Amino acid sequence: MAGLLAAGCSKVGKSDTGSAILDKAEDWHRRAHRALAGKQALAREYPRSAISPTFRGNGSQTVDTDDYRAQLANGFGDWRLQVRGLVETPLSLSMENIRKLPQRTQVTRHDCVEGWSAIGEWTGPQLSLLLDAAGVKEEANFIIFRCADTYNGGDYYESIDMVDAYHPQTIVAHLLNGEPLPEKNGAPLRMRVERQLGYKHPKYLTAIEAVASLDGIGGGKGGYWEDRSGYQWYAGV
Repeated sequence: MAGLLAAGCSKVGKSDTGSAILDKAEDWHRRAHRALAGKQALAREYPRSAISPTFRGNGSQTVDTDDYRAQLANGFGDWRLQVRGLVETPLSLSMENIRKLPQRTQVTRHDCVEGWSAIGEWTGPQLSLLLDAAGVKEEANFIIFRCADTYNGGDYYESIDMVDAYHPQTIVAHLLNGEPLPEKNGAPLRMRVERQLGYKHPKYLTAIEAVASLDGIGGGKGGYWEDRSGYQWYAGV
């Protein structure tokens, strides 16, 4: 069932009964994954010697707008990351602000739902640091990631719950293998949610939004692929 769902082609998921079954399976997967590994258990980290020779781009490999091309040309000097929604103090952070924050570096394996993987070294501040600085309100249950890219005509977005948001390996990455993120890998910012599959690591990040519910956001299922192709919202590995 998991394989069919990941491929986005299971006919059972198109019926009301099938959707209910798959929703229950996903909830079981999330609960089992966290019960067995622990909510704060770390994804495996590797030595730098294990870094893949190349780290492929996937999905959107650029943002096809004049603004993004201008930002790319000037080194993203005017890029802003918003932290908003159910927070006490909304933030608007420049790349300089982000680089000056305490940083975490981790060498981890990226697992794509399409079946490939690669190991890379990622550096950036922990998401929890930004959320604490903004003062997330108690009624917030999810974090939405807004992105600059559109994919097949739809705005790309993703979401996680507060457990993953405060996981120590969930970072806002701006470096890959010690260098600024390449365009194909999501420059200038992308999320790393290391205990989940690659589609949960959105690129070209523009905003982090705390919300109480996923209802009314996109298709209401928590992410671009979840809305369109039946991918699981919780994609733990």
